[in-house]
Amino acid sequence: MRVDVFTIFPSIVNNFCSESLLGKCRESGLLDLRNHDLREHTNDVHRTVDDSPFGGGAGMVMRAEPIFASVEAAQPPRPLFLLSPGGRRFDQAFAHELAATHEGPSGGFSLLCGRYEGIDHRVREHLVDGEISIGDVVLSGGEVAACLIIEAVTRLLPGAMGNAQSPVTESFGSTNLLEEPHFTRPADFRGWEVPDVLRGGNHAQVERWRLAQALHRTISQRPDLIEARNGLSNDELALLEEFPAIPYP
Repeated sequence: MRVDVFTIFPSIVNNFCSESLLGKCRESGLLDLRNHDLREHTNDVHRTVDDSPFGGGAGMVMRAEPIFASVEAAQPPRPLFLLSPGGRRFDQAFAHELAATHEGPSGGFSLLCGRYEGIDHRVREHLVDGEISIGDVVLSGGEVAACLIIEAVTRLLPGAMGNAQSPVTESFGSTNLLEEPHFTRPADFRGWEVPDVLRGGNHAQVERWRLAQALHRTISQRPDLIEARNGLSNDELALLEEFPAIPYP
């Protein structure tokens, strides 16, 4: 998958995406990440990418010229998304959509990182294909959001994860539930013991317990996800009765 990022701080994205899973995916060629410095397409000695807004007001606005020039020179994969608080909310379903673009004719997608007070509206109107928001928070720029999106999408690509089941069973996976609690050695730590069911060797029973705990945790911490699934099935209600919830903070 090719992902192009347009920014005035390419090192932020490049450094983050050079570590851990993303770094390995770049080394193997699974992720072709290309960072483009918008300042390289300015035409003044100060490499200016912003200017004061027409009509007055606080802050500066990113100019259309260097953005258009950078995108046109790179010919990046489409769709090209502007990272913006007014965009479509990014979630796991959206991550799956973007991961699927690696099979399309362009083989990926692109991200444009805003800065300052905003971006010349003509970029929104005539250049980008859509906008993405990572939540109702204010950031100084889109680079952190770009890193979040790239990691969430890349780990869904075939071959990215060492365990093919990981993207399926983790939170917001195919069941749209939070993950069940996990335990490892020692079985007894300061008097807090691992549940017996996980040590009994009955794999079918373990899977039922895990699903029950995922349901308990989701009901407790994210009831909106249960509502989005149109509630619980009769089988799931029976699981909740069969396996009581373990404590959650």
